[in-house]
Amino acid sequence: MKCLFKILTLFWLFSLFACKGTPKTEIDNDIEVIEELPISLPQPGEPLPNSAFGEIWGYVVAGRESALVKDLPLSDIGYFSAEVDSYGKLTDIPKRRNLKFTGRVHLVAVCNSRSLSHFVLNPESKHRGELIADLLSAAKDFDGLQIDFENIPPRDTDTFFSFLKDLRQGLPQEKVFTVALPARTKKIKDDQYDYENIKPYVDRILVMAYDEHWSNSKPGSVASMQWCKRVADYSLKTIGKEKLIMGLPFYGRAWGDYTPSRALIYTTTEKIIDEHKVTEIRRENGIPVFEYSRNVSIVVYYEDTYSLCTRMEMYKTMGVASIGFWRLGQETPEVWNYLKLEK
Repeated sequence: MKCLFKILTLFWLFSLFACKGTPKTEIDNDIEVIEELPISLPQPGEPLPNSAFGEIWGYVVAGRESALVKDLPLSDIGYFSAEVDSYGKLTDIPKRRNLKFTGRVHLVAVCNSRSLSHFVLNPESKHRGELIADLLSAAKDFDGLQIDFENIPPRDTDTFFSFLKDLRQGLPQEKVFTVALPARTKKIKDDQYDYENIKPYVDRILVMAYDEHWSNSKPGSVASMQWCKRVADYSLKTIGKEKLIMGLPFYGRAWGDYTPSRALIYTTTEKIIDEHKVTEIRRENGIPVFEYSRNVSIVVYYEDTYSLCTRMEMYKTMGVASIGFWRLGQETPEVWNYLKLEK
């Protein structure tokens, strides 16, 4: 009987992991060998470059308005964010008066659910029309509207394009209409975020040139120089400098070689007790519980003044006219000493 239980347990575990596919990321990480584009990096001890751009965007999260420091060289603020709730309604709209800024402020609207995106984009659903009406109404207090829907199913590509078209037609011409899109280094088949197809419907496209490596990937920079250069090169060719905003990260990421948080079957628990020589098992209201320690190796990739200045100057040299930072409050303050707005 015990043998049968072990066989059934192994079969269950195999089935569980066989059904869990690798999460599909919207980031276009090329797997083929690509010739590296030359990059000029400042040498240690050399002065860092000063970069100037026609537009410099920064994102501010509602409730953290203090991250917007006075006199920063910013032309635009993306106010994050209004959200689409489970009923397709626009909620949590930031109040423009809470942000003290003399430049342009854009309302950012997000939807991070694949099923909800499908639900609200469906042209045959009344909820799509209601959401468009909510977005147009909320945008009245702002200088512009930005759509940041990051989990659109590929089957809804055409409905997403028509959604953007309807919003552009409904917005007054003086309102700046933008969209935030994931990074691409080449054209992808059946791409719901196809730059060339979206370009006619918007005034600006913010390319989120970050999360090259993410929380569940192998360790690496969220925006390596070579990858960013390929993203910028493709973006300039497909979007053009007039509508392109290259996004830059202020954040980094950490990875550990061991993650203890998980569900455990009994045999795995016994193995942990044996491997870590657990001798003290206590009970809390009848439930057994124990503790153990383990060394974990952590690797951290982050952004500092050097990496940010090098990336900004690389973009400037390539012909990028506008950049945007995600997000204010996460940066080293020193970076602002190397950045200015073009008159």
